Amino acid sequence: MAEDTAPRVPEPPLLREVLPELTAELMALLEEEGERDLAVVAHDLRIVAPCGCGDGSCQSVYTHPHPPGTPYGPGHRTVALLPRQGMLNVDVVHGRIVYVEVLDRPPPRPPSPGAGGGAEEPVREA
Repeated sequence: MAEDTAPRVPEPPLLREVLPELTAELMALLEEEGERDLAVVAHDLRIVAPCGCGDGSCQSVYTHPHPPGTPYGPGHRTVALLPRQGMLNVDVVHGRIVYVEVLDRPPPRPPSPGAGGGAEEPVREA
């Protein structure tokens, strides 16, 4: 039996571990919009890359790899949510959340002690 010697690439972090309050809000807002399936999927989103747009008010993240500057194509839709503060939208392709748009919101706060996961930190540099 051959042994796999290839180095293991670590999985991207779970959104709920890095930004637990955002994840909870995202799930609740998706439920309010009647997007139950997406609310369930949102629990297991992973941050694969920050937006990278350079806008100081943007905390958006990719949750699925996507080549920059290319359209999502068929099966894409945007779900606009109604948060209390700022803007929160999700791009969905064939039932998969591929991008979480987070704009004009205060920087995330660290999770409360015992909340699980690591410290909540911004996912992109200012």
